[in-house]
Amino acid sequence: MNKIVRDHYPVENLPADLRGGLDNHATVRVVIEVESEPPQTKPLTVEQALEMIRKYKAEGHPSVSAEEAVARIRELRDEWDD
Repeated sequence: MNKIVRDHYPVENLPADLRGGLDNHATVRVVIEVESEPPQTKPLTVEQALEMIRKYKAEGHPSVSAEEAVARIRELRDEWDD
């Protein structure tokens, strides 16, 4: 679970709907917690993956050969060696 805690947070920095009834010169402890975790996404089906590839290619993105991909990766990797 994710939680954000801020101690001694100035009331004057809070949004107006949270300041009600509090002294503007006081400080408060603010705790923000996610109420529920986001739903887990299902993995793509083969059909969905193929459709995404088809759309990507239809947008004009060129295909790359395995040799060209390896050359690009090696070039990027070699930049880190310098």
